[in-house]
Amino acid sequence: MKLFFRKQRQDIDIVKKPWWREYGEALLVAAILAIIIRTFVIQAFKIPSGSMEDTLLIGDHLLVNKFIYGIQVPFADERYFAIRGPKRGDVIVFEFPRDAYKPWLQRRDFIKRVIGLPGDVIEIRDKKVYVNGKLYQIPQEVHKEEGIVGPQYGPRDNMKPVRVPPGHYFVMGDNRDRSYDSRFWGFVPKEKILGLAFIKYWSWDSERHLPRWSRIGQPIE
Repeated sequence: MKLFFRKQRQDIDIVKKPWWREYGEALLVAAILAIIIRTFVIQAFKIPSGSMEDTLLIGDHLLVNKFIYGIQVPFADERYFAIRGPKRGDVIVFEFPRDAYKPWLQRRDFIKRVIGLPGDVIEIRDKKVYVNGKLYQIPQEVHKEEGIVGPQYGPRDNMKPVRVPPGHYFVMGDNRDRSYDSRFWGFVPKEKILGLAFIKYWSWDSERHLPRWSRIGQPIE
């Protein structure tokens, strides 16, 4: 007895999506990836003031590493998967702490250099910075104004010793005489730090209306 089997071929129709749907889905995926990257990985910033001269000039555009200090969950203070914590000398971008008490204002992002770590004692005598009683000088700091100002102008040139609280950082601009920083408004909480500035990807001289080619692609030290 012979058995005969008949194979039946089933045709599968491939339905092509409309062009507008393909482009729409591609744009949606790109937008989601961009949001994830901007929130957790890398974000671009532009320098609007001269408080970090000559390290950073007005018109410099830089990239900030947002995951090196740990991924921060939105609307929470916890950080996860940190590679390391902020170090003395790091150039960081952070939310201006005092804006937290003014929710009606648009959030401002500042960029400064970490000078004091949690537990450090910071003192300033005649423009010189002392960390834990030892003179702390870096090649990036500049003083563009001669003379020492008195206490009526605030703690710019002289500041009594202060201890950095746990979970906070003392920051200063490299342009020491023209920087609004921790000397005037206090410490930066760790949860306000957005990331580490690490490279200048573009620089524009608005006075000459020309790019600063020599600065493009330079690391931030």
